[in-house]
Amino acid sequence: MTDRRLFRLGDIKQSIENIDGLLTDADFASLYGDVIRRAAFERFLEILSEASRHIGDDLKQDEAEIPWRRIADIGNHLRHAYHRVDFEILWNVWADGDLAKLHDAVTRMIGRLEARD
Repeated sequence: MTDRRLFRLGDIKQSIENIDGLLTDADFASLYGDVIRRAAFERFLEILSEASRHIGDDLKQDEAEIPWRRIADIGNHLRHAYHRVDFEILWNVWADGDLAKLHDAVTRMIGRLEARD
């Protein structure tokens, strides 16, 4: 039986890869000025945020350096306080390499779950 958390982890990983593809040639000003790409970036962050809520604390404990609570909070902020989003903070989540670290952690988590099956 497939662990449903694999699907959630896959959603996180795919969202990060989508963001990377979306932002590879972007700088802050070009992304901020492109409402469609900016909305896609925010949507992918919402998806990975929501998926992070459903992977279980047991898996998260093995990747304790990841700020899981902050990841969940980003989605809440985008959904409920969208009118007060500081886009520079969102940009820095990607530009500072935070999503790359999350991608690496999620890849390890997927490997551990697949090894159990």
